[in-house]
Amino acid sequence: MNTQSPELERSLPTEIERKFVVEALPPGINLEEMEGARIIQGYLANGSGRNTVRIRQKGDDDYTWTTKRKDGDSPMERTELECDITEEQFKTMWSATEGRRIRKTRYEIPYGDDAVIELDVFEGDNAGHMIAEVEFQSLFEAEFFTPPDWFGAEVTADNRYGNAHISRDGFPV
Repeated sequence: MNTQSPELERSLPTEIERKFVVEALPPGINLEEMEGARIIQGYLANGSGRNTVRIRQKGDDDYTWTTKRKDGDSPMERTELECDITEEQFKTMWSATEGRRIRKTRYEIPYGDDAVIELDVFEGDNAGHMIAEVEFQSLFEAEFFTPPDWFGAEVTADNRYGNAHISRDGFPV
């Protein structure tokens, strides 16, 4: 017998993305001329790439709690639940993320007709590393995406390049 209310049975939000290592930026992309968003995030739980729970501060006053869960067969697709939290809630939970934190700046770069490249430039122990992510509305769209020439190796299916793993073990070499 199902005891959940109908509003709890609706489908969960899905994130569909592909991820690439970036070794060098092409001419024409100068990060010093772009506005980036400073991000600090810490992980409260990291279930070996299948389930993660993080808290994030983006900019000066945007605080979120996010859980991501890998359900299906495609490495591009995950369930993502996110909610806003207060600065006080963020600070209360921050100490529980010790040893599982990252700092980065995110730049949004328009690409093609409707894609946006989210370029993460890591700081601290991971300084000098960059990852580009592109989100999609469907798996079909993601599968037929042609990345720009300046993208390096695709690492979508490699959990070592997930932020939760990087926060704990550093950037893969």
